[in-house]
Parts: sequence; C-alpha cells; structure tokens
Amino acid sequence: MAEEQKEEEEVAIHGDVLETILSYVPLTHLLPACFVSKTWNAAVSSSLSRFNKPKPWLLVHTQSIRRPHATAFFAYDPRSDIWLQINQKQPPQHVSPLRSSNSTLLHVLHPSNFSFSIDPFHLTWHRVNPPAVWRLDPIVAMVGPRIVVAGGACDFEDDPLAVEIYDISARTWERTESMPATLKDSASSTWLSIAANTRKVFMMEQASGVTHSFNPDSETWYGPFDLRPDRSIYFSVITCVGDNLIMLGLLGDAEDVNYVKVWELNGESLEFGKEIGVMPTDLVEKLKGEGTSLNSVRVSCMGGFFYIYNPGEPRELVALEVGEEGWCRWGSLKNAAVSDRSRVAERVVLTCSDVGLGEIAKLVGSGNGIFTLLKR
Repeated sequence: MAEEQKEEEEVAIHGDVLETILSYVPLTHLLPACFVSKTWNAAVSSSLSRFNKPKPWLLVHTQSIRRPHATAFFAYDPRSDIWLQINQKQPPQHVSPLRSSNSTLLHVLHPSNFSFSIDPFHLTWHRVNPPAVWRLDPIVAMVGPRIVVAGGACDFEDDPLAVEIYDISARTWERTESMPATLKDSASSTWLSIAANTRKVFMMEQASGVTHSFNPDSETWYGPFDLRPDRSIYFSVITCVGDNLIMLGLLGDAEDVNYVKVWELNGESLEFGKEIGVMPTDLVEKLKGEGTSLNSVRVSCMGGFFYIYNPGEPRELVALEVGEEGWCRWGSLKNAAVSDRSRVAERVVLTCSDVGLGEIAKLVGSGNGIFTLLKR
C-alpha cells in the first residue's frame, strides 16, 4: 500500500503544469480525462478557459450522387489542427440532395417530406410535412425559431417567388408574402447568397450585389440594397456574425482576380462599417486549385471563424480568424473529406458549429458516433 501511494505521489501532476499539458490534448481526448478525478475535471475546465479555448469546428458531409446516396461525416478542429472522421453506426439515409445554408442548418427536401437538423453533430433529424409549393432549388434559412423556404419553385407552380415559413415550435407551415419581383430571374439558391441572424434573412444576388431582407415576424420585405462598395467586384457572398452581416467579394474578373476582400456591414441599415481584411495572393491561388480561374466561392462560418472554398475545387480551404480587437489571421488547410473520387461522385456540404466537451459527450453517449483521427 505504501509503495503504491509513493508511486502516485511521484507521478502526480497538478496546477498549471497539468493544465498546460492538457492544452495540447485534442478535445475528443479530453472527455475521458474529465472522469479521472475531480481534480482532473477541474483542470480540464480551467485549461480550456485559460490556455487553449475551443474553437468552432468545420463539419464536412459527403453524399454519394448514386443510390442509395450513402453519406460520410468529417470534422476539422482548429484548436488542435486535426481532421477527424465521425463514424456513425446509423448514418442518416436521404433519397434527395443534402444541403446546407452555410450555417448549422442541414436540410433535405423531398416531395413527401422536409427533413432538417440543427444540432452541431446532427444527431437529431426532424421530418415534417413538405411545404405546399413543390420546389427544386429553394432558399432555406433558419431565422430564430422559424425556417424560411423561398423561391426555387418548379416551372408548373403558379408563383415561382412563393415563400413559406415553418414554425418549429408549432410544427406548422404558413404561406406569407412572396419574394420581390426584382428577384424573379434569380430566386433560387444557385444564384442567391443567403445569410440569417435571429431576426432577418438576407438574400443577395451573387453576380450583382442586389440584396433584399425579410423579417418573418412582420412578414415584411426590405430593399433592394446595392451592396457593391467597389465596382470591380464580380462575385460576392454573405454570411452573418451575430447581428451584423459579413460580405466577401471577388474583385477583377474570373480569369484575373485582383483581390478577395472581406467587409463588415450593419445588420439593420446594411451600411458598410469596415474592411476586415484582404486575402493574401498565395491563398487566392490555392482557391483556384487546378483551374486557371475563380468564378465563385462559398463561405461557412461561426463566430469569428470563416472557412472559404471554391465549390468547383473544394480540395483546398482558406481559413480566416477575426479577433474581437479587429485583427485577422489567414491560413489554408487541405480538405481531408475530398478525394479524386469524391470530386466526381459525391456531393460535399459544409456546416460550421461551436463544439465543446458537452457536444462531444452527447455524440459519444448517443452510441452513434466514433471519432477516428485522420492522417495528414
């Protein structure tokens, strides 16, 4: 007994030393450390708050374009700079295309039902009646406790600009005021960039910058707004951070990109507040991939983390971290979910979520997720 106690005392690690060591441990491996003892549990919590805080994860979902449309699930943890594959015992089965709104919302629209998931690891899927209007490529956005579905209607529908709102709490659909007529030639997710905060959804024509917003509470449309601070912008996308709008624009032309810039806008007035940063030239070249042009980009974000990618060449991702003090840090990473096969045979869908020990515990506790570290 005395020898065992002596050995424990010799290897005991406490205080800042333990917390510093834990700061280098991936988040997925910290979960079991919480159960070693009360001291270790406290050390894990302190280490995460003092030394190496959790950062939003990039979640990549791949779906085969061939039946039975098998899915795979990958994640990038920027805190530890690692890629993980999340092996699901019961992966969701979808017969229609899996889509995202560049947020935590994943959704699938089928003539017989509408399925959506909003938790970080998408453990829970809600299957409800479909909207009344049959749609192929609609805009879908979550605004507070509601999901707005707009445009993208089939040719035989009477109103191609129809808008319906699903109330998650009441589990009911409501038809509301249609999209503005100025969007009749671009009323689908192919041509519009979508962003949403807790009050409004914003829809911007990617090629022109013409933007409208919609408030589901008052069922009111606003705009159009011209979001072109520079006339040399040929393509732009938007996303939301808190209540404010973030716009990323490509300047020049697809064959000769001069700059990729990021701006912050006021979420109410849509006035430009400041230019956040300019993407380094070498990262612009990485976005092009094997191509010689850059026609479009997509962005997925959470908080101050932005993951930017070329939908035609998703193998390379550009990461942007913006601090509260206004600084920004650029970098790039290989998309571990993309292979030569996936580029031609799979659909790649990105979301971004805050992930902490609580979310990891829920996934592990559900029995429907095992993390596998991927080699770089």
